[in-house]
Amino acid sequence: MKMSIELKHLRYAEAAERCGSFRRAAESLAVKQSNLSRRIRSLEDQLGVRLFERTNGGARPTPAGRDFLHRARRILEELQTLTDGAKAVGRGEAGHITIGFYTSLSTGNLRASLVEYARRFPQVEINTVEGSRSRLCGGIQSGTIDVAIVTGEPASDCGRSMVLWSERIIVALPEDHPLAPNEIIYWTDLKRERFLLSERDPGPEIQEILIAKLASSGDFLDVVRHDVSSENIKSLVGAGRGVSLMCEACMGASYAGVVYREARDGNGATRIGYCAYWKECNDNPALRNFIRLLEERCPPVASGNGPRGGVSRTPDPSP
Repeated sequence: MKMSIELKHLRYAEAAERCGSFRRAAESLAVKQSNLSRRIRSLEDQLGVRLFERTNGGARPTPAGRDFLHRARRILEELQTLTDGAKAVGRGEAGHITIGFYTSLSTGNLRASLVEYARRFPQVEINTVEGSRSRLCGGIQSGTIDVAIVTGEPASDCGRSMVLWSERIIVALPEDHPLAPNEIIYWTDLKRERFLLSERDPGPEIQEILIAKLASSGDFLDVVRHDVSSENIKSLVGAGRGVSLMCEACMGASYAGVVYREARDGNGATRIGYCAYWKECNDNPALRNFIRLLEERCPPVASGNGPRGGVSRTPDPSP
């Protein structure tokens, strides 16, 4: 015959052993003593064994009761752990999140956001995916990526979006380049340079900025595009093959023979904006907490008063 034991019965019996009396156990559980005593008696009847010796001074477990209650306590502790874990996942305090990007994590706001998120939610496993914008958007739609942090203007094909921070455009130069001693480099100083750019994101967007800044009627820009990462572009710069442009976040990693300088025009530093994308129907609680963190770091601005991606000169939040 199949026997079903209610968890409440186990909790009552465990409390009786822990408190040493039915009265104190009932008080600790905020139930009537008669109700607790009746439940424990029902449990004993189900098991066909006496769990407690009842005396005027209280209740103590029988030898059979001690063995049963030892095992029952383990079950209750495991159930509590399971319950607490499920609640933590529901609150976004545990679980996992997959974050996509294609810019450097060596420094900058993305790195700072990941560090802060890990500090707040140490039980959440953070997985990262590095890939092109189209790959990241595809991952969002398929559900393999929870959120993507990319450069440029918000687009409607990637789901929900939020404007984030902006970063300066930085010139990477060989350390022996004539412009290397300058702390700031103006775009007009770069007209005759050979530019080494990556074909991978955000290389195409950076090339658009380069063209907007330097290309005019009849001008020729010497741009060489490589199907390599921005890290390998920096290695080519260090080897003296040309100069390059990149996001400010790339400055955290040092490469032999490479120096970084800020690119400016008459209006100041040139900046590139970042956006976050995620799927509207993604109900991952860990994602909700990550979006809240981004909102704290990059509070919404009134329409027309802040950057909407692309080139911007609005000051960005501190990393």
